[in-house]
Amino acid sequence: MDWLVRNLATLGFIGKKLPAPGTFGSFLGTIFFLIILCSTSFSNWEISIMFSSLFVLGIPLTSRAELILKKVDPSEVIWDEFTAIPFVFIFCLEKLRTFPNMESLVLVSLGFILFRIFDILKPFGIKRIQRLHGGIGIMIDDLVAALFSALILHFIGTFPLSF
Repeated sequence: MDWLVRNLATLGFIGKKLPAPGTFGSFLGTIFFLIILCSTSFSNWEISIMFSSLFVLGIPLTSRAELILKKVDPSEVIWDEFTAIPFVFIFCLEKLRTFPNMESLVLVSLGFILFRIFDILKPFGIKRIQRLHGGIGIMIDDLVAALFSALILHFIGTFPLSF
């Protein structure tokens, strides 16, 4: 069971072997999200439920991974980035269903960059949230980073993109 927990929490070799594992986890989460959004007939509600479930699953998963790896918030644990980044796009799901057009490419790119900035720098109290014990601390700071990113992306997305 520890093997399964470790490999889910680190997304296998991605968290363990690649540089900048959080960035790769975020990238993989974005790709997975776009595949689900654009290749299925799931409603926005169903997609939100699916990613919310994966996120909630991450709390005990990352708590256990901390114990297995004997580290606090190990950098190789990237389940948090993988499951939180879809929340960046919560306010622009309809615009992204047409991916890949110019507007959706810009929104996805900006959302990704915003999330990485908030996840790395942890401004506006996100760093304090990360100090919560165990999996809740590992997961919730990424959710808050995603929600800050979503608000900014929504604001940007309300203006026509004219490049």
